[in-house]
Amino acid sequence: MTTRSRASRPDVEGCLTALLKLLGVNGLYTKREDLARYETGARYGVGQAAFVMRPASTQDVSLALRTCFDHNVAVLAQGANTGLVGASTPDASGHQAVLSFERMASGIQLNAINRSVGVSAGLSLSTLNTVLENAGLWFPIDLGADPTIGGMIATNTGGTRFIRYGDVRRNVLGLEVVLYDGTILNLMDQVRKNNTGFDAKQLFIGTSGQFGIVTRAVLEVQPLPKNTATALMVPTSSAGALDILVRLEDRFGPQLTSFEGISETALAVVFGEVPQLRNPFLTEPLPPYALLIEVSSWNSGGTGGDIEDDLARELERAFEDGMIENAFTQDPVNLWSIRHHISDSLKRRGKVIALDVSVPRDRFIQFREEACERVLRQADFVMIVDFGHLGDGGVHFNMIWPHDVPYDVELVEELRTTVYDLVASHGGSFSAEHGIGPFNAHFYKRYVPAAKQKIEHLLGQALACLEKDKS
Repeated sequence: MTTRSRASRPDVEGCLTALLKLLGVNGLYTKREDLARYETGARYGVGQAAFVMRPASTQDVSLALRTCFDHNVAVLAQGANTGLVGASTPDASGHQAVLSFERMASGIQLNAINRSVGVSAGLSLSTLNTVLENAGLWFPIDLGADPTIGGMIATNTGGTRFIRYGDVRRNVLGLEVVLYDGTILNLMDQVRKNNTGFDAKQLFIGTSGQFGIVTRAVLEVQPLPKNTATALMVPTSSAGALDILVRLEDRFGPQLTSFEGISETALAVVFGEVPQLRNPFLTEPLPPYALLIEVSSWNSGGTGGDIEDDLARELERAFEDGMIENAFTQDPVNLWSIRHHISDSLKRRGKVIALDVSVPRDRFIQFREEACERVLRQADFVMIVDFGHLGDGGVHFNMIWPHDVPYDVELVEELRTTVYDLVASHGGSFSAEHGIGPFNAHFYKRYVPAAKQKIEHLLGQALACLEKDKS
């Protein structure tokens, strides 16, 4: 999440004196041994914090932000710190204050009839879904990590079931937000239809804290699927993957909840590094490309095996039509574990250069082939490990720099630019769902249209006027 402060020199000591009175000893960490766990991301990002604020309420957040604003101290909001673009960790200056939401993880208010739930920003996704499961509901943003709701809103996460349920933006009804001058905005709508002017909550979804910090939210939740069927299939060609996608969408419609692509290198790495996973390809070579799909239904349907039978019949027809070579449907938990263990297994092979990009679905295969060819032309020792959300045109295009090759920062930057330039030429996005953050800030200036950058700048100025009027 990005930071915000005025241009004057920060008064850290004066800020700490004021905050100690407002937040108390338990709400403010200043010792280096206490700060360490807030300064390093779960996977990426490391820095040094001036101090850590641990508010227990929205009012605490308001007071903390106002105090930091008055003392010109930049603030970095932090949830579970699982981000991949360095946006949830402080920089190396030692001047940024971290605002942790770990004490704001309670207060779930479920409205089952409205299919909505009010939550605090510090609540984890797993905790929320554990509570919702008791009511036969869930928040269907499926991720490999376990982020906080506030972090998910700030980055507008998507996940493996985007094709059916969309991203976080599509599932947010209302927000409570604190601006950097301490102003509290109550946008906690529970209605799905409201055309009374500008939808202000959208300013704070997917903008990484640029305009304000989310403290609470009202989320739309969905019924838990009662029937689910999963298959790991091998298309006869990678180009034919899109034909399979269109065919399954035509057959299952919104029951098609996931359509993931996994490269041969991704399979090889995860099976090599996570031995407890069962390799369904044990008796045959790994395929060049595999598809992990899921279909699900809210209907209980007789014995509960109807959708599995439907998928089995469709796979049989696809095999007869020469579209797939093989398919595995046994042990769906293992099949999904393969997918979710890929990210963590990569770092054991080398330094991961993680790119999260998207292109229009019809350009996906061409982009993938061109990106692999161009990267290997520049650095043939790099291992390309790509996987991701083929159903929505997204792909985690990861490059692994081997441990035994001296790391070349300039070449890494060239490789990133090569892939991002190609993404742009295909009309795609260089940040599909991870947000901007320090890692991608300069690419924002390179690829985002100037008019859009200007609009965002003007919006920031408009909110700053609130701060100026209150000063």
